[in-house]
Amino acid sequence: MDTNRLKQILSSSADIEVKYNGASVWIDKLNEDGQTATVHLRGPLEERTIVEINELMEQ
Repeated sequence: MDTNRLKQILSSSADIEVKYNGASVWIDKLNEDGQTATVHLRGPLEERTIVEINELMEQ
């Protein structure tokens, strides 16, 4: 995924499915470095993880 698309997803009111390593995640924010994002798994666990933007895949 590229930075522009990530920003579009963050600003959208739609429920856009994004996967990281095959797991469905919510994108919390684009980090200041512009290369990583903070995400958490969809579901009851709210553990946050920092991942490379290019490893996120829109479904």
